This record gives sequence, C-alpha cells and structure tokens, in this order.
Amino acid sequence: MNHVHKQLTRSTLAIVISAIIVSGCAQESTDTAKRSLPQSTSKTQSASETHSTSQDNLELHEVVGLVRASEPQADLYIRVKQQSSSAKANAASIEQRTVSGKFIGSNSVRDKHIRVSDRNLSSVPIANDKFESVVQNGNMLAAETPVSTFSIDVDTGSYSTTRRLINQGQLPAKNTVRVEELVNYFSYSYPAPTSTEQPFSVNTELAPSPYNADTQLLRIGIKGFDVAADQLGASNLVLLLDVSGSMSSIDKLPLLKQAMLMLSQQLSAHDKVSIVVYAGASGVVLDGVAGNNFTAIKTALNQLNAQGGTNGSQGIQLAYQLAQKHFIANGSNRVILATDGDFNLGMTDHQQLVDYVASQSKNGIGLSTLGFGLGSGTASYNDHLLEQLSNKANGQYAFIDTLNEARKVLVDQLSATLLTIAHDVKVQIEFNPAVVSEYRLIGYENRLLNRSDFNNDAVDAGEIGAGHTVTALYELRYNDSHNRLVDPLRYGIEKPAVEDTMVSTDELAFLKLRYKAIGEHTSQLIAYPISRDKQLTHLHQTSDDFRFAAAVAGFGQLLNQNDYVHDTDYANLITLAESAMGQDRFGYRHEFVQMVKTASVLDRQVMITEPDTRSVSQ
Repeated sequence: MNHVHKQLTRSTLAIVISAIIVSGCAQESTDTAKRSLPQSTSKTQSASETHSTSQDNLELHEVVGLVRASEPQADLYIRVKQQSSSAKANAASIEQRTVSGKFIGSNSVRDKHIRVSDRNLSSVPIANDKFESVVQNGNMLAAETPVSTFSIDVDTGSYSTTRRLINQGQLPAKNTVRVEELVNYFSYSYPAPTSTEQPFSVNTELAPSPYNADTQLLRIGIKGFDVAADQLGASNLVLLLDVSGSMSSIDKLPLLKQAMLMLSQQLSAHDKVSIVVYAGASGVVLDGVAGNNFTAIKTALNQLNAQGGTNGSQGIQLAYQLAQKHFIANGSNRVILATDGDFNLGMTDHQQLVDYVASQSKNGIGLSTLGFGLGSGTASYNDHLLEQLSNKANGQYAFIDTLNEARKVLVDQLSATLLTIAHDVKVQIEFNPAVVSEYRLIGYENRLLNRSDFNNDAVDAGEIGAGHTVTALYELRYNDSHNRLVDPLRYGIEKPAVEDTMVSTDELAFLKLRYKAIGEHTSQLIAYPISRDKQLTHLHQTSDDFRFAAAVAGFGQLLNQNDYVHDTDYANLITLAESAMGQDRFGYRHEFVQMVKTASVLDRQVMITEPDTRSVSQ
C-alpha cells in the first residue's frame, strides 16, 4: 500500500469513527427520550432496541470495508450518516414533546397529544388538518319519532384518511370519523337488480347486534346495476390539479400524476380530457384532447411542478368553463379536483364555493374530489370542505394515500366513479311502535333529512354510481327488550296501540326509497315492508357481508368514542371481521383487520398516557 493510500485510509477511518460517535450521541438522546415513555411501551422499545443493536453491528462492519474505499465514497457515507443523525435527533425531540406537551393547531378538534409508534416518529401529522366533528345520532323513541330519513352516501374519504392517520401512529379525534364512509368503502355481494328499469336492488337482513346486549341490528343494502368499463358512454373530464408549493412531497403531486395516468389509460377516443392547474394563478394545460391520446396527457402531467399559493376557486371557475366548452350531451361531464389542502387565495368563503359547484351541477356538470397528503406543515388539509363540495355537486370524495387506492378509485371502480345511474336517492324508514321501542341510525349524521324532505324533489340528496353498493345500519330495541335506555312514561301509554288493523304487529318497519332516474326531474318511489319473522336468532347465522359491515361500523363507533356502544371492543370486532372475510378478491378486508389491530395498540397507549380522553375499555 503506497503512502498516499495509507494516508487516505487513516483519514477515512477517522472520519467514519467520528460519524459513528455522532450517531451514537444522537441514539443516546433518542434512548433517553424513550426511557421517559410509560412502561406499557416496553415491547415496542425492546423491538426498537434490537433494531438499534443490529444497526450498530452493521455500522462496525461497514468500517472494515470503508477503510478500503475511495475518498468520494467516504464523503457520501458521511453525508448519509449526518442526515441519519439529524433525523434521529428530530425523532427524539418529537418523542419528548409527545410526553410533555401538546401540539397546538388551528383547529381545536385536533389539539390532542400526538400518539406515535417508534417506527413512525418522522411522519407524525401536523395538527392543522381540518376534520369536522359530527354530533352522534342518539337513541330515538319509535312512539314519539317513528320516522327516520336520510340521504345515501357513497364517499369513501373518511376510511382512507383514518387509515393514513393510524398508519402514522395517530388515532382520529373523537367524532371526526364518518362511519358510513367506512362501511361503504367495501363492496358487498348484494343481489343485482334484475332490470335497468329500476337502477338498484334493495335487501335487508336482521340479527342480534354485536354492540349491546338484547338489541338487534337491521342492515339495509342497496346495489346499483353494473356497467363494464368498455360499455361506458363518452366522458368529458376536466382534471383540476393543485400544483401549489405544498404539493411537492412524494405522496402528493408525484402520486397525483401517477393516479391521473392510471385514469387516462382507461379512456377511449370518444372521451375528452382537459387539464387545468392552479397555484397562485390558474391556467389551461390541456384543452379537450382525445381520451386515448396518452402521450399528450402524459407529457402535460410530466411538466407540472409544485410552486405558489392555492387559488383553488379561480381554478374551479376555469375548469367549469372548459367542461361547458366540451360538454357531451347524454355523456358524463365531470370536473375532478385533486388537492392536498384548503384554498388560501381567491374565493376563500367555503359556503360560496359550495354554492357555486351546486349551481354548476344543475347544468349537468358534476364534481368529484380527490384528497392527497395529510399532516403537511405547509398545507391545511380540509377533509370537510372536499366532502361538502362533492356532496353538493353530484360527485364522490376519496382520499388517495397510496397507488393502490388510486387504482381502486380510478381503475377498478371507474364505472361507479364516472357513471351515475340514479340521482337524489333518499331513504325513509317508519318503525312500528307496537314492535320497536327504540332505534338508532349508525352514521349518516351529516346526511340526515327532515321527514318532509323525502317527498320534496327540490331537496338534494346523494347519487349512486354503476355497481355501487350502499349500506345503512340501525340498532333496534324491541318493546320486550330488557336493555331499553328510556323508561316508559308514568302518564303515557307504554305500548301504543296499532290503529290500522291491516298492519301486523310482526311488521317491524316500512322501508321507502326515492330516486330520480337519469334525465328525470320527478322522483320514483320504491317501498318494502320489513318483517320481524325474518330475523335470525344468532349473529353467526348471518351473511359474511352482514358480519363484516357490523365489524366496520363498530370500529368507526369505537374511534368516535360513541356513547351508545357498551358491549364490544377491538378484540371482539377483530374476531367478528375475521369470521366474515369472504372471497376478499383485492385484500381490502384483510387490510382492515390489520388496521383494527394497530388501532387497538394505539388505543391502549392512549389509555395509559391520556386516560381521561378515552371512554372505550379493552
């Protein structure tokens, strides 16, 4: 070995040893922070320490090879180690703040301690994302309020945002999970309609409830007729894309581009595609190219860069102008908004935005919203606004956190995303007070309607896409239940008489649905009686779909710390879901079980560190 190489070897070795010492100091800081955590996390710490030990052995092994390395390789190694040390120091700082203080955000709903796992310290969401808190549906007395009315909901955004939070080591804040969106994230094997004259089928199932003793669970299932992707009519799509500076991270604009490419691969020469971008200002990138012009679409997407503010309102107006310009009669005309956050420039009055897109839907142009990225320090993700915009504009809201989710929404479920088969679908159910004492609608809190709204065709409601399944669940207490929450009146009639002798006391309820066929302005009525004699005696006798939907709804209620769930926990729901996997073609049900298991661990951590904030016992 010549003199120059010996000198380089000594210098390199000195640099490497210094780097390991610095890394060790950072690790010691992290270990000190971990020792301040509650003892309940010892298992997690043990796993982390094992990982740390193996990592240290790897570093010592690397020294042997590195003394033979060239100087550029040594420089690269040192840069990597410096970045690693910085990340570890930041992780230790986050752990210390988790134990000793609170993250203060712009939305009081999010002003909670941050709950994290050791493996996700660097991805803890910032507490400025906006999730609307809902008021839980309460127990209703059938004798006083026998009628329940609501609009259907096919959004799925609340499921994927919940998954994203849990995967980052955080439980959603109380009452911010829209339970119906968790349930309707999944497809169910409900019977398809026998003809297109009625665009969807309706079926029910009744069995004991897993949430409370001596209660029943009524499931209402709706299934829209399916249309193959190659049988869809022509579509006029305007992709309204947020390219503001906050969209630069890998889970935002890069993922958005890949998602839009997936969508474009499903289109044909009959379709039209336009692209509008917005940041500090908005502009047209593509103006009505053929849907099968993949090269033009890909080139346009590849040139997009993230920079500037978020003038979403100006972009929306421009997008609707293009949608109107390329309007396809009897086709699907839709703006697809993809963004990571709130609108901080231009038309910032959210109600004004909602009213604007609602007015455009009357012209035959719908709006669907796709959310990207949570916990950004440069953007405030507004879940509530994206949900409301799609609700009022005959669209759907989804949150895209992975490429698999993009495929689910824009490829596997393309027909449901693009083709609406029924407008303004409303559900109304009248419970027979001679049989039912109390009932509770699970979810749909922001979709409730007045009783008179059911027959009022001027009142907006949700849409069903081709192949969509929609599920609603009611928990019931019969008059002979030993677990009634409301005492009978001292001066009232305990069991109201049934005046109409034609109505059997075996008739549990009367279900009605209204919908508008495509192109029609007058609704049509469907009605079904629900009989008590169809009830199953045991939960295990029910269909896989019933048990799985019950498990998902139970999970959402636990996350919301629901006041009306007393006899279930995460372990019971995991067992229930695992008994109802069915075929699970895409693995979504298995993924759900893993998410519930992770949430259970996080909840136990919170019970130890913040016992006053959780009411659900394990």
